[in-house]
Amino acid sequence: MSNSVGQNLIQQHFLRPTVLEHQSKLKGSSGIASNSLCATASLNQSLAQPRKYQISTKFYGNSLSKRKHKLAMGSQRPLAFIPQAVLATDPASENLGKFNIDGNIELQVDASAPTSGSITNVNFRVMYASDSLLLHWGAIRGSNDKWVLPSRQPEGTRNHKNRALRTPFVKSGSSSYLKLEIDDPQIQAIEFLIFDEARNKWQVSVGFVFTKIKNNGQNFHVKLPRTKALVSNISVPEDLVQIQAYLRWERKGKQMYTPEQEKASNKFNNYTVSLLHFSLFFFFCGAIYYASDKILRHAPLLEEYEAARAELLEEISRGASVDDIRSKITKRSGQEYKETAINEENNKIPDDLVQIQAYIRWEKAGKPSYSPEQQLREFEEARKELQAELEKGASLDEIRKKITKGEIKTKVAKQLQNKKYFSPERIQRKQRDLMQLLNKHAVKAVEESISVEVEPKPLTAVERFAKEKELDGSPVMCKKIYKVGEKELLVLVTKPAGKIKIHLATDLEEPLTLHWALSEKDGEWLAPPPAVLPPGSVSLEKAAESKFSISTSGDLPKQVQCIEMEIADGNFKGMPFVLLSGGKIAALESEAQKSFMHRFNIASDLMDQAKNTGELGLAGILVWMRFMATRQLIWNKNYNVKPREISKAQDRLTDLLQSIYTTHPQHRELLRMIMSTVGRGGEGDVGQRIRDEILVIQRHNDCKGGMMEEWHQKLHNNTSPDDVIICQALIDYIKSDFDISVYWKTLNENGITKERLLSYDRAIHSEPSFRRDQKDGLLRDLGHYMRTLKAVHSGADLESAISNCMGYRAEGQGFMVGVQINPIPGLPSGFPDLLRFVLEHIEDRNVEALLEGLLEARQELRPLLLKSTGRLKDLLFLDIALDSTVRTAIERGYEELNNARPEKIMHFITLVLENLVLSSDDNEDLVYCLKGWHHSISMCKSKSAHWALYAKSVLDRTRLALASKAETYQRILQPSAEYLGSLLGVDQWAINIFTEEIIRAGSAATLSSLINRLDPVLRETAHLGSWQVISPVEVVGYVEVVDELLSVQNKSYNRPTILVAKSVKGEEEIPDGTVAVLTPDMPDVLSHVSVRARNCKVCFATCFDPNILADLQAKKGKLLRLKPSSADVVYSKANLNLAPLFMHYSSEVKEGELVDSSSSNLKGDGPSVTLVRKQFVGKYAISAEEFTPEMVGAKSRNISYLKGKVPSWVGIPTSVALPFGVFEKVLADEANKEVDQKLQILKKKLGEGDFGALEEIRQTVLQLRAPSQLVQELKTKMLTSGMPWPGDEGEQRWEQAWTAIKKVWASKWNERAYFSTRKVKLDHDYLCMAVLVQEVINADYAFVIHTTNPSSGDTSEIYAEVVKGLGETLVGAYPGRALSFVCKKNNLNSPQVLGYPSKPIGLFIRRSIIFRSDSNGEDLEGYAGAGLYDSVPMDEEEKVVVDYSSDPLINDGKFQQAILSSIAGAGNAIEELYGSPQDIEGVIRDGKVYVVQTRPQM
Repeated sequence: MSNSVGQNLIQQHFLRPTVLEHQSKLKGSSGIASNSLCATASLNQSLAQPRKYQISTKFYGNSLSKRKHKLAMGSQRPLAFIPQAVLATDPASENLGKFNIDGNIELQVDASAPTSGSITNVNFRVMYASDSLLLHWGAIRGSNDKWVLPSRQPEGTRNHKNRALRTPFVKSGSSSYLKLEIDDPQIQAIEFLIFDEARNKWQVSVGFVFTKIKNNGQNFHVKLPRTKALVSNISVPEDLVQIQAYLRWERKGKQMYTPEQEKASNKFNNYTVSLLHFSLFFFFCGAIYYASDKILRHAPLLEEYEAARAELLEEISRGASVDDIRSKITKRSGQEYKETAINEENNKIPDDLVQIQAYIRWEKAGKPSYSPEQQLREFEEARKELQAELEKGASLDEIRKKITKGEIKTKVAKQLQNKKYFSPERIQRKQRDLMQLLNKHAVKAVEESISVEVEPKPLTAVERFAKEKELDGSPVMCKKIYKVGEKELLVLVTKPAGKIKIHLATDLEEPLTLHWALSEKDGEWLAPPPAVLPPGSVSLEKAAESKFSISTSGDLPKQVQCIEMEIADGNFKGMPFVLLSGGKIAALESEAQKSFMHRFNIASDLMDQAKNTGELGLAGILVWMRFMATRQLIWNKNYNVKPREISKAQDRLTDLLQSIYTTHPQHRELLRMIMSTVGRGGEGDVGQRIRDEILVIQRHNDCKGGMMEEWHQKLHNNTSPDDVIICQALIDYIKSDFDISVYWKTLNENGITKERLLSYDRAIHSEPSFRRDQKDGLLRDLGHYMRTLKAVHSGADLESAISNCMGYRAEGQGFMVGVQINPIPGLPSGFPDLLRFVLEHIEDRNVEALLEGLLEARQELRPLLLKSTGRLKDLLFLDIALDSTVRTAIERGYEELNNARPEKIMHFITLVLENLVLSSDDNEDLVYCLKGWHHSISMCKSKSAHWALYAKSVLDRTRLALASKAETYQRILQPSAEYLGSLLGVDQWAINIFTEEIIRAGSAATLSSLINRLDPVLRETAHLGSWQVISPVEVVGYVEVVDELLSVQNKSYNRPTILVAKSVKGEEEIPDGTVAVLTPDMPDVLSHVSVRARNCKVCFATCFDPNILADLQAKKGKLLRLKPSSADVVYSKANLNLAPLFMHYSSEVKEGELVDSSSSNLKGDGPSVTLVRKQFVGKYAISAEEFTPEMVGAKSRNISYLKGKVPSWVGIPTSVALPFGVFEKVLADEANKEVDQKLQILKKKLGEGDFGALEEIRQTVLQLRAPSQLVQELKTKMLTSGMPWPGDEGEQRWEQAWTAIKKVWASKWNERAYFSTRKVKLDHDYLCMAVLVQEVINADYAFVIHTTNPSSGDTSEIYAEVVKGLGETLVGAYPGRALSFVCKKNNLNSPQVLGYPSKPIGLFIRRSIIFRSDSNGEDLEGYAGAGLYDSVPMDEEEKVVVDYSSDPLINDGKFQQAILSSIAGAGNAIEELYGSPQDIEGVIRDGKVYVVQTRPQM
């Protein structure tokens, strides 16, 4: 098990996330979600809902009982559903209501009445943070109030105890969506509950009646809208419906349908059709025509059939009788229909004739090399020529005799035997909803009886241990509890007296050892200094090992093992570690080396413990098995074992992996990787054939001595995956006409050297030597033998995997056993043909068609991989093989992209990304990237002016997703590789590159290469250039290269410095002495670091070109001059002979020119700023009308000033404040005397240069108690201002609010703010903090406006950035870019988008209160203190992975223009009000603009 622990100085981002961390955001101390769904609420007061209703949502009693419902019969029809931005887009839809429940949960329901040939759609939208909502539902038929279960159900629906259906909502942004399709006309209503599965909470309706939704005592009840009844109790004969459907189809031009479209018409097979109408039924079930390999059918779809029935019912409703209708529509007799069918069948051109005619055309044209598209066109032209002959009167027999000359027929037959030259060389991919590819960790099922009141769970032993350690009063810098199977592991970091103390504790029972190190940056292992090692520790080369000991505390409910380290505050930022449970793998390695049988059986014995340990345990197994597969471990040592025993051991291990794959879906990615290192195995028969068949080969081909005999002895002694390579080398050697160099080439390319052959227990000394008369027999027999070897050793070999799934049979001969592998039942229709297509094209030079076939096969397999079947592992091995083949194919196809157009490169990107999505757990971000690429291709094909700009944003997001995936692999696997590798004696180079090689072996590395190829194309097309200049300042300085700006933000450079930083997140400070920051990272133009750069006159730019960046990094220590323009940075250096490439101007720079630097960030150049200490004015809380300079800062005053002065369409939130001096007053309160004393000691340490005291001060401030007068005054001001009082929801809610207030006060001592005030010589003691209190607007979008373009300084132009959700992702350190645009002030209705968003995360929050910092140190003359201090919401924001492809701000031009123009208009109005450029923050909610703060633009 491995992990890494950090702190704020020991960096938080080194910590690996855990399930528990996620749960803590959802649950209070009781373990139940804090924001219960069961509470009263009122309807949304929107214009669309003028009437007022009250909805009560509570349970009767302590549990929810459910009635038994009769199970409806019928087949299930999975339905795809794509979330829509607006539910009621159908003009025929009826809005059934939009409600607010519990104040922050919004439910909207609408339904569309059925029209001819359609069904009733019921759409649900829930505005709620959870992504685990289920619709618990059933249908009401007739007067019976019992639930029936419709057979037509959305995909993912589960049958709940045959009494109800449970369908998951689809999460998109802050909303969850669901669509039901009701095709049973007898269903009159839907009843439902909404259940939050993760939080174990129900949402019900009580006493709620209006329009179409009413209450029956407990459930939501939705009456379905219906069209007026056409005719009651009258049915239309099926034969007439069929004729009418045929006439509709004929009127539409006899449309040809693909099999996918026709699936819905399978209902026809359920009808009994009389012989009289057989010809009609022939048409409807599909008169099949072959256009090459593509099947097209004459068949009305189900919708056409139902539309025909509706038309006839309408005729009856107007008074027509059934006989009248029959007479009207059957003017042509049944015989005429029959003749039509027969004639069409007789006139069908056989495919073999079309192929011969196409061959003749190809020969006449000079045998050109046709593309797949051209081949298809040639095929159709050949068919047309033959059809013309038929129309001239020739019969098919005459045509056949004319064109099928023997020679041509033979040529065509050979051509088709080798390759289907004339058939389409491309499969037709099915259209699928990409959201169905989404993988998330499964949630545990809940009990049927659901209790509303749950007693708080008692603390576990590990939690009790943590609480004891926290009681010493030391500031807690980090606290994490990791799940290790059913056990827990605590990591607690505290900071007493300037030192860092790390506690680890666990309730695991077996003896444990901690393998650990210290690090200064992520991924680094440094040996801890001897002084910090706990007693009994052992120092290693780059780590240490320390034993856990039993805790001596007597107050714990069970035994806890613990360990403690104390580290002096310094440069160390993290502590990577591995938890060793007795070193079982290493201890068993000597036994595992005996044979593969031993190794696989040991792995099987360890699997149960690894599974219970979770991710870290399975990672250990993966590392061990991969070291084996890469020949880093010994395969066989002094032990003879039969092949069938190895095969049986493999079979046992793969059966266990198959089982865990089913029961632990959250670990499927790791399990797939483990399986890829292990062969399939098999019970007895397949393994035994390895011994038997080699004897047969030797007998049949008279090759019993020499190398073949030595190989035979090795195979009998201990077969291994090397034998597959040896067999292939022999085949290649024989095919090359016995060229021995080819034999060695195959071996060496696959890692087998002469030394390795000699190292086997039964060594192979000889080279092969065969006679020419043995050639054909050996090739035949070795080819068959290869399948046997691969069946055991190469589960992920494509051909072998296909054979195992499709089935094969090998007869026994004499003593040799026979083998019969049966086909896997239940494979999708057409799947064998799809696999044949893949094998036929596996060596194609042009790989696009092959890639599409491989991915179509994986998509067809995916539903089967989600089920538990006895042959699941064979399907998994096939899927792994298809995955691997995609990677090798794309690498072979790079040449195809050399001169390709952008849309083709993007298409290849979608294929590789789809492959990665299909292989990944937690793939939500990747799925949205895939949707983005599809949208990019669509925009490109439609020649959208912004396609390249949008595609660039998707590319940037994809890069971020790949980086995140690489970091995850590094975090999970590398520590285990470091530890196990050192114990097992693995070569150090193999340990160092372990994770890197795993990444290279997958689709992520291939995808990275493709997007690197596309990036310059997009930049050129979108006119982006190689740079984005954020702060255009000409400077001169020395180049320094750093990994992270964060790591040097507190450093002072003693000479002008140009920093080339690989990572800039957006919240960092710029170090003293820095004159420029150049980075490949993409901070927002309006992020904190960008604003700071402009304020300090520091050149700041993003470089998109890796070649330019590498050139700059190579100039480390050199003196450069930077000359930025609005879109480029020209740099020059001292050495004329090394002039930079890429058209950059070069000239000589001398030392004396350093004085030309205009940066004000040089050490000692900062201005001195004076503050006036603020006093407590006798009030703990004030309303907006009382905001004055003596009471609050500029932030509060500005928002109060805007009220009533901005246009009415701009909303201003209601505000109150805790004025200046309240913090000092609370600190002086008698109840906080100890806190005050401790704070004075810490401030003294800080003044002496101990900057570690900053974190301790912040933690100490959080110990303050609230005076009762403060609570009462704040409550009064909030209620009289119309704001909700948190305490009304319970004491815990007030404590949350009070903690948020203290965090705002504590942010006065955050590192960034403290060092910023020191730089300008500001007296930190004089800095006072008011707290602005506002109600949080649950935003759809957030924005920041600069009313003067900050990059160009253009005062006529507004610049703004927009993000989805709350604005913290814009101003905080969240990766990716916001949507950016400019707008001329004289043309506010024409915003121009500069860049589309690439931020993967949006923040959303329930209805809440936010407490904003408002210090007297913000917006001072010559000093910009804005953004240095924290604003803290009472509730934690939820991070949501956002989907831009369905966002109207991105893909709806009118909506985008309206929103962006509104933002620009608000900015312009506020600038006019103040008469100076403004820096404005705000949000968009339901299309309305709200401004939450404004300040002068710096």
